[in-house]
Parts: sequence; C-alpha cells; structure tokens
Amino acid sequence: MSAACRAPRNSATTRRAAQLTVGAAILALALTACGSGGTSGGGGNTNFVTSSAGVATVKKGERHNAPDLTGEDLEGKRIDLADYKGKVVVLNVWGSWCPPCRAEAPNFVKVAKATEDKGVQFIGINTRDTSTSPAKEFEKSFKVTYPSFYDPTGKLLLKFEKGTLNPQAIPSTIVVDRDGKIAARSLKPLSESSLRELVDPVVAEK
Repeated sequence: MSAACRAPRNSATTRRAAQLTVGAAILALALTACGSGGTSGGGGNTNFVTSSAGVATVKKGERHNAPDLTGEDLEGKRIDLADYKGKVVVLNVWGSWCPPCRAEAPNFVKVAKATEDKGVQFIGINTRDTSTSPAKEFEKSFKVTYPSFYDPTGKLLLKFEKGTLNPQAIPSTIVVDRDGKIAARSLKPLSESSLRELVDPVVAEK
C-alpha cells in the first residue's frame, strides 16, 4: 500500500481512486439495502420533519434543489431530470435483486398511471444491477412503462447532498416539486395508499 501511495497520480490511479470512492458509497447503501433505512438526512439545519411512518417532508420555500441527474435509461437512451421541470417528479431507487422493490413495484405502476394526467412523472433509478438484463426483466414482469436511469455504481445517488432529503436505502422514493426542489422522501417500501400520501400533497400545491 505504501508503494501505491508513493506512485505518481497518473490517469490509472486517478480512475482507481474514483472507483473506490463510488464503491464506498455503494457499500454504505448496501448496509441499508432492502431494509427500513434511517430517517435522518445528515447534520445541520435540515428543515425537514420525519413522520412516524418514516416519511420526511419539507415546507415549500425551505426546500433544496434536486441535483442535476443526467444519464441513460435501460435502453441506452438519454434521460435528463431537467426535462421534466414543471411537473411533479417521483424518483424511485430500486434494484431487480431487492424483494421490497418487487413488492412495491405494482403500487408504483398503478399510481403512475393514475396521476399521469395530473402532471406527475415517475422515473426510476436502477442501481446495483450489473447489467440491464435483469432490470429489463423486472420492468417487463411488472409492466413498468415509465423510464429508469441505469445507475449500477450509484454515481447519480452521490449527487444528492448530505443534509437534504437524500436516498439512504434501497428502495427509497423522493418527490420533486414543480420547481425542481425536493419536497418529500420515504426510505421504506410503499403501499399504494402510502405512495399517494407522499405524492398527492405536492400535486395539490399551487
């Protein structure tokens, strides 16, 4: 290890350092993967309130901007969160290997269809699937019609600032308001009714 520390930081070592950073973040997520997760969002003045159900919300005017999320979907097509500004966006972090993700998937499909005409866009963030094949099978099995970022190493998840309503478990669900700000978060799998309770208040905002 000492020899590696003395080596010049060429492009190879720089890439390795970046991979280790991402790996550490994914390891941290793995500790709460398919579990209930925590409810805190980090230190400082977070301005959000967490209910007994594990749902955290922030009042309008006190919210943080959602990060710039750009990448490719499971079909290799470009996807950009900014393209949906003006809509309420529901981001769901999931993996095909995650039993709670499978349990909540039908609820997301149902609510996505029911709220489409109300200006709501569902977008998945598929993570820790080593290829798109199992993720595509997941979507086919549950008849998922909305797009998902393909984020196998969790790079997009790292874009969420600590101290905000950042995803801390798999599954996690984040609601972004029409102004592109994070309004609510759940760190637990959601039933149809609990998903509606998360989304409907943001949809109703003027």
